[in-house]
Amino acid sequence: MPTYGADYLRRLDAAVAEFQTAFNAWMTTQVEIGFQPPYGLRPTVRINDGQDRVEERRLALDVAEAAGNAARAVQVTGTSIRVEGFGVLDPIANWSMLPAPKALIEPQDVRVAAASARGWLRAMIADAEAMKDSDLPAFAPSSFHPLVWGAAAPYWTTRKYRASVREAAEGLPEHWRKKLHRSDVNGVEFWQQTLSPPKTQRPKDVPDWPRLVWPGEPNDKTVKSMRNGLLPLAASLKGLAEGLNSTVRNPTSHSSDELSEQEAMERLAAYSFLARLLDQCDIQRPPKFDTELGARPRP
Repeated sequence: MPTYGADYLRRLDAAVAEFQTAFNAWMTTQVEIGFQPPYGLRPTVRINDGQDRVEERRLALDVAEAAGNAARAVQVTGTSIRVEGFGVLDPIANWSMLPAPKALIEPQDVRVAAASARGWLRAMIADAEAMKDSDLPAFAPSSFHPLVWGAAAPYWTTRKYRASVREAAEGLPEHWRKKLHRSDVNGVEFWQQTLSPPKTQRPKDVPDWPRLVWPGEPNDKTVKSMRNGLLPLAASLKGLAEGLNSTVRNPTSHSSDELSEQEAMERLAAYSFLARLLDQCDIQRPPKFDTELGARPRP
């Protein structure tokens, strides 16, 4: 399913086309060397002998300006490359490496990235237009809760779906751990303590901690029925958080099995729903809770 609207994708396609034109014009001022031994220690282009340097700089500025818009297309389409010993690199955003010492890319890498991005964009535009003309509602991960999509986006755009879900599943509790100053607890134990109801008769030797409390009466039911309804909303929320930790967070953190786009979308949607429910909760802190002591309650 398309993540972005057709109009936005067309603008990105036009931006890449503009970059291609500017880059090709600048390359007429350069001699294409490519990688030469010792690899990774030399530029992969050099300025032509006798080239007007003022004109070369003007054309380089045109490329730099065009790359600012075109680089977003690489993020959307996932057409970055992996450089051994360096990691993932966007050839369009880093085109200026070509004439620099220790260049990590050569001109052909830039050309291939731009061409691949345009190919992906055209396919995504077709998908977006087909979705717009269908009766199906638009559904994009970018519309998920900001905490969920913010953590997932860098991996989603490079089609690393398991990693995108893992980061979202780790990012949401990490956000609340920092907000509640609970650096002393992690994993399912954090949800068990944070979403459990306060005990009215707590022994003195049992510490208390900050909680997320569902607003309203503690005994409000989700649905009333002859059998006295379902579990209270607060208890159901705790079960949802624990269940996602076991069925989503743990498998994506401790397994290398990749997820399909559909499988990842469903898991992110579940975490987005949980994140929106947590936003509705009230924060309750024990009166003697000391945030400067590593989230331990004071005696």
